[in-house]
Amino acid sequence: MPQGSVLGPLLFNIYLNDLFFLTETTNVCNFADDTTFFVCDLDLNSLLVNLEHDASLAMEWFEYNYMKLNNDKCHLIVSGHKFENVWAKIGNCKIWESKEQTLLGVGIDRKLKFDDYVFNLCNKAGHKLSALARVSYYLTLEQRRALMKSFIESQFSYCPLAWIFHGRKANNRTNHIHERTLRIVNKDENSTFNELLEKDKSCSVHHKNLQQFAIELYKVKNNFSTQIMNELFEFREVNYNLRNQTDFKKKQANTVSNGICSLRFFAAELWNMIPSDLKFLTSLELFKRKIKSWIPNCHCKPCLVYLRDIGYCTVKESK
Repeated sequence: MPQGSVLGPLLFNIYLNDLFFLTETTNVCNFADDTTFFVCDLDLNSLLVNLEHDASLAMEWFEYNYMKLNNDKCHLIVSGHKFENVWAKIGNCKIWESKEQTLLGVGIDRKLKFDDYVFNLCNKAGHKLSALARVSYYLTLEQRRALMKSFIESQFSYCPLAWIFHGRKANNRTNHIHERTLRIVNKDENSTFNELLEKDKSCSVHHKNLQQFAIELYKVKNNFSTQIMNELFEFREVNYNLRNQTDFKKKQANTVSNGICSLRFFAAELWNMIPSDLKFLTSLELFKRKIKSWIPNCHCKPCLVYLRDIGYCTVKESK
């Protein structure tokens, strides 16, 4: 199989296709040679037994199909309440659980948080921003903007729906990097962050992520999306008109972190924010073009700003 080719991942998935029919107690997520077994259980011991059982079946399948499992690349991450570190036996090796792992380029910790991953993105963007600052005096405005889009803003464009509901500290760090970048590109040290965004005709990283989320909801609504996205969101069936009627069903949330700050819960609120003239567009390309000029006025966790003696609230501009 030609390595690095366009057809490589597809042909490899075809070769691995029957592996997914071997699992008995777990589920499998796979992209090319990245295979991840996952399972949910109320009992930790049962969970580990199920993982080890299906992992042994996978190792037998690899052996029968002339492949070899790389034990050094096997990792374990367990999310939930427990009092000690656990391990799983894969073949003859003990795989101890990790605090954080990377799945297809996105870092996730055992609390299902993405703050550390966003901080790493900010660090990478900060290094590139320092390089841009050193050469900015020799470049024109258009050249500086091109470098900003290519090397700094692109750091936050990979898989945004996975880490869209990060914490406030990570969001503030992202905005700080973005603001510094706009000041260097525009050579402007006096304007506020919002004024810099207006000058650049853009919006914050978080608002861009919400725009991307809106595009996915539009694709689901019009049957343009994938099966896994269609299964994630449910539609309401209402036979009468309501003032706050929405197309997506809003699930009841008991907590903020795992309830309100989730794609399934926030989908109904976000879709309800989108203007009607955009929601009823018949072309996906037209919707993508129009949604870039829409700035959501949301009340999600990263959008809240703390004001002394008032608490967390939404403000249009933070000085």
